[in-house]
Amino acid sequence: MTDCASFTPLTHEGVLAVRGTDAKSFLQGQITCNLGYVSDERSSLGARCTPKGRMLSSFRVLLENDGYLLAMDHDILVAQLAELQKYAVFSKSKLTDDSALWSRFGLYQGDAALQALGIDLPREINSTVHHNQMIAIRISEHLTELWGSADDGSCLRKRLLNLLPEAPLNTWLLEQIRSGIGHVSMPTREQFIPQMLNLPALDAVSFKKGCYTGQEIVARMQYLGKLKRHMYRFQLASKEIPVAGTPLLSPVHSSAVGEVVSAARSEYGVELLATALNDAVGDGRIYLDGDEKTLLEPLELPYSLDTEREILR
Repeated sequence: MTDCASFTPLTHEGVLAVRGTDAKSFLQGQITCNLGYVSDERSSLGARCTPKGRMLSSFRVLLENDGYLLAMDHDILVAQLAELQKYAVFSKSKLTDDSALWSRFGLYQGDAALQALGIDLPREINSTVHHNQMIAIRISEHLTELWGSADDGSCLRKRLLNLLPEAPLNTWLLEQIRSGIGHVSMPTREQFIPQMLNLPALDAVSFKKGCYTGQEIVARMQYLGKLKRHMYRFQLASKEIPVAGTPLLSPVHSSAVGEVVSAARSEYGVELLATALNDAVGDGRIYLDGDEKTLLEPLELPYSLDTEREILR
């Protein structure tokens, strides 16, 4: 399904902009990642949490002119904009929904296409290049994003069509799953702490930058707690794609042992990211609610959960 290079319009996400003199200090107190590492050459994954450390949103943040752009699910963006504006009134920051100003494309194995557009993007994950009013971002080993202005969106899509075939959104979502990148959607808001989605392993959580909403709970879990639930990658022999929030069950527990984070169709059937209790995964008999006969088969993630490395940021 993803044997050849392709591109996909990222129409499922929007762009929240935070600009102004206090944009950096304001966001630093709201999100998990350290904006000290975000520059014209580097973006970051991140999350925003409740005071109890539960994730309200997840996003990719990048620096752009006098502020920051946060790409996240459209449905999440509306809620986050309203919530953040309540706090922004106390700082010199302006928040806007800039979704209509950008055309965004996801590229799978698209380095040759980027080079044809004059963009030489470093191989390091999260690398960012600004070139001729375009922004290219390294998402994972095989994935990149290309941003352009909405006014140039039609032209940019035509240029990409001359270089790559256009693929459906499922192709992009499947490769995100294979890259181990989960995200918060409306059905899963306030269900996860960042460690449950393996965000420290993706450099999306800072344990050294200081206070932010939910920081105390997130740090306590990292240093003092023992997390019983992580995000895993599974495959499922099914034609039906489970929706986010679908419960996972296991005979070793009387209640749900986890829930689906994201899912996409694959050559085998379905691949998905889901949080699950570690002991239930070890038992190996996990299934989706309503389909007891079809067990989820664990697959490898492309990263390890190295606590010592994670706390360096």
